[in-house]
Amino acid sequence: MERRKFLQLAGGAAMAYPLPVSAQHTTTVPLVALIGAGPEEVAAARVASLREGLGQAGLAEGRDYRLTLRFANGDYARMQEYVKELDGLKPRVYVVMGGGVGLIHKLVPNTPLVFTSIAVDPVAVGWAESYAKPGGMITGNVQNALGGWESVFTKLLGIFKEVVPNLRRLAIIELEGNLKLWGDLPQKTSRQMDIEISIYPLRTVDDIEDAIAAGQRDGASAFYPSTDARLTPRIPEIVAALARTGKPSCGPYPAWARAGLLMSYSTDWEDQARHAGRQVAEILRGAKPGDLPIEQANKFTLVINLKAARALGIPIPATVLALADEVIE
Repeated sequence: MERRKFLQLAGGAAMAYPLPVSAQHTTTVPLVALIGAGPEEVAAARVASLREGLGQAGLAEGRDYRLTLRFANGDYARMQEYVKELDGLKPRVYVVMGGGVGLIHKLVPNTPLVFTSIAVDPVAVGWAESYAKPGGMITGNVQNALGGWESVFTKLLGIFKEVVPNLRRLAIIELEGNLKLWGDLPQKTSRQMDIEISIYPLRTVDDIEDAIAAGQRDGASAFYPSTDARLTPRIPEIVAALARTGKPSCGPYPAWARAGLLMSYSTDWEDQARHAGRQVAEILRGAKPGDLPIEQANKFTLVINLKAARALGIPIPATVLALADEVIE
């Protein structure tokens, strides 16, 4: 049963492009250019929520703004091509969902940019001066307090350990370029939770089977795949490979649990996209991005996959089921 119904785009891909307006009117209606790092189908509910946020701020699509969408399907090089294409259309605001924020901000530093539900700390990486007053042309929202992944990841593992009490060794599958983002979090979490945590790096997404096999050889009792959008298009095959290990896995986002991992815990992406829509509306009305505080998430989503639990022979505690926002039968 689903505890939370996600808003879907009517007409699917047909809704991914601006509503028809007259040629004369088009030149005066500001363009909002959204670039998503992952696949379009995974982002559909967030795009709907972005539109909802703009509507809640009193803006109507076609009258007050035009929206055009591009999805990189995990290919960051394609994001760069999209920016070159879109820059010629002179968008008033860029919206970035997922990875690639730094790349796009570097390519168009003088165009307002609103990011949504990122795990990176924008102050630590130099995109913003502070959360309260970012400065420059960028703002948005992050996945938890202070923008890091630590509190969400720690909470996820706490719930996961309730479900898998014999969890002793967790294998994190991560792309090499993201290793520094973890810092000392694996070591800290290992000490706090009495879990041995090891990261298995991928040179490319094609190395996923080798990384899983390495974790198996090392006696991993569970797996955790990267949050990187480049893995998102490959979720079905990665979930299938993890299932073949016979070990439980927890995912970083709902799409992973819906595809067959035991559980996921993350910020509420749709809620954050709604907030991003309201920030975009403020910019369209004349606000400077650098004056709009970077918002921190306050809603989170726990998804439990009972089908995966039955296949693994794992009973889900009633206390965990009571916390779930979505339970997949």
